[in-house]
Amino acid sequence: MILYVVSFLFPRLLNIVSFLLLGLIALTLLDTLLLFSAKKGILASRILPEKLSNGDQNPIQLEIENFYTFPIYTNIIDEIPEQFQVRDFNIERKLNATSSSKLEYQLRPVERGEYHFGKLNIYAKSVFGLVARRFTFNDNAMVPNYPSFIQLKKYDLMAFSNNLLQYGIKKVRRLGHTMEFEQIKDYVLGDDLRTINWKATAKRNALMVNQFQDEKSQPVYSVIDKGRVMKMPFNQLTLLDYAINASLVISNVALKKQDKAGIFTFSKRVENRVVAERRTSQMNLILEGLYNVNTDFFESDFGRLYADIKRNITHRSLILLYTNFETLDSLHRQLPYLKGIAKNHLLVVIFFENTELDKFIKAPAETIQQTYDKVIAEKFAFEKRLIVNELKKYGIYSILTTPENLTLDTINKYLEIKARGLL
Repeated sequence: MILYVVSFLFPRLLNIVSFLLLGLIALTLLDTLLLFSAKKGILASRILPEKLSNGDQNPIQLEIENFYTFPIYTNIIDEIPEQFQVRDFNIERKLNATSSSKLEYQLRPVERGEYHFGKLNIYAKSVFGLVARRFTFNDNAMVPNYPSFIQLKKYDLMAFSNNLLQYGIKKVRRLGHTMEFEQIKDYVLGDDLRTINWKATAKRNALMVNQFQDEKSQPVYSVIDKGRVMKMPFNQLTLLDYAINASLVISNVALKKQDKAGIFTFSKRVENRVVAERRTSQMNLILEGLYNVNTDFFESDFGRLYADIKRNITHRSLILLYTNFETLDSLHRQLPYLKGIAKNHLLVVIFFENTELDKFIKAPAETIQQTYDKVIAEKFAFEKRLIVNELKKYGIYSILTTPENLTLDTINKYLEIKARGLL
């Protein structure tokens, strides 16, 4: 259009501009013919995992096959689930003639539930780039998003690795005889002299020793508070999601350590119960039980939790209680119920540091208002440490941790309890 305007000022250019226009039209027709003459120019498929892992990078694979006898340039637009709120997804890729290509992109979901994928759109262009042909594949695919099973596999390897310290998992030396009697056997060189059974030795007229085995099949319950205090977000995941992921991992570790693992949640009532067992399907039951757990925005009823544990958990168990206390006053309201649970069970209260407050405290104050705000923030941070001391005073164990270190700290506490024979 601009060249035609210029040709009015310079009439000799009119023939050249007309020739260029005819050439452009011819190239466009040729480009259209090249792209649309083939019935099956491109074949593509989206390969989705059976389920997504919450809070982790999940690979999504695309396989594209080019049936054209010339190279093509593609724009790949995948209609990913609305939960990700990605509106500018676009991958550009050149495909050689009659070739196939594989590519991969990552998605990090932060909400459990169903994720619906739309169409896989591919716009193909030839070397001329004047016309694009659209191909559409894989309409309406759904993938459920489960608690972090990727994290579960990762920590499964860590917890039983010979070099635990590099992962942050501590080795705790076993103290004393925290083992169950198994049998009496003949003494062999190297056996602990303290285990000699003198009665059996006198009867057999030969040294006999007691043989012990590690205590097994102790119930370990992960109890998750799903009240409004667990809705607080960190790095796009809520405290509830961090607790769910950690519960999944610690349940797997407990089962591998020959203990029984179970879970349940509570708020206004106790729900999502999976009784502590050691059956082969236990991890699947726990995974399914945690799949649809969501906060209900109520204040959690610790009195009902205490009554439920007293009624339904009759054997002494390790109770890992995931909750959050911001002030001493909030702890004192629930302390009678926590003390009641701790009378019959080994209770570990797991709550969270406010990492946003820590960042604010470390930042330099430049105004009087900022100085005042820092003092208030330090007071809240100090109260967290007071909560730990208050629980310790009543014989209740606790873990004060950041959300990102929750799983590691919980595994360490569990291994420490096992090593010290506290349960």
